[in-house]
Amino acid sequence: MMASDPIARPLSGIGQADIVFEMPVTPNGITRMMAVFQCEEPQEIGSVRSAREDFLTFVKSFDALYAHWGGEREALNKLDSGILDNIDGMKYEGTVFYRKNSKPRPHNGFTTLSLITEKAKELGYILDDSFPGFIRENIKIDRNLSNLVSMVSVDYPSPYDVKWVYDNDSGRYRRSRGGEIESDINNNDQVQSDVIVVMHTTSKFLSRDYISINTTGEGEAEFYQNGVRASGKWKNVADDLKFYDINGQEMTLVPGKIWIEIII
Repeated sequence: MMASDPIARPLSGIGQADIVFEMPVTPNGITRMMAVFQCEEPQEIGSVRSAREDFLTFVKSFDALYAHWGGEREALNKLDSGILDNIDGMKYEGTVFYRKNSKPRPHNGFTTLSLITEKAKELGYILDDSFPGFIRENIKIDRNLSNLVSMVSVDYPSPYDVKWVYDNDSGRYRRSRGGEIESDINNNDQVQSDVIVVMHTTSKFLSRDYISINTTGEGEAEFYQNGVRASGKWKNVADDLKFYDINGQEMTLVPGKIWIEIII
């Protein structure tokens, strides 16, 4: 789990994640991100933030190990019941997780994949990868005036608003947030992605500090790849997230990094 707050930017490791989920977690639109790592190992990951219940279904969908720093009550109750393997900074500060003086609390928590992996082994977690993956293929996408889109705007409230601008030369989308380029402090590179998925869903007010996002069931979705927009659906049944095109066939995504933007 990673912070979205302006004071935590730039983040460490966010540009090297294979998949990132981003969605609002408060009534005033503050977002939180969950970065999924497999292919690359960043030097450092942070700022690490708290567990949120609405992300847990995605963790289970990927059969992933969930690393977080504390969490809201319902999320921690489920994690303490053993629904999935997790490593909590509240329990392992000073060993797996550490704080840095360069940022104020609670935005100064960091870790590394090697520290997480070593603790997972110590705890007896199974590290085999059982996630079957999305359908990935270098497909030829039909381009016409009706589906060409050079910029994807995600209208979270400022300063959490996101823009992805397509770069024809690289075939990737470049990320800005709050009107500024989003870079990864580990390498100072602008965050890029090969596929942008926008998931539409609903939310429920819980309190001044929390909302509940509907991350199960199904809803409308847009898929952006190779500078082209396509419509379809997302479905998450029994903690198994999948994407479908307008014909009901599982969506084929080009290889590379994926950002999943969840909007309400």
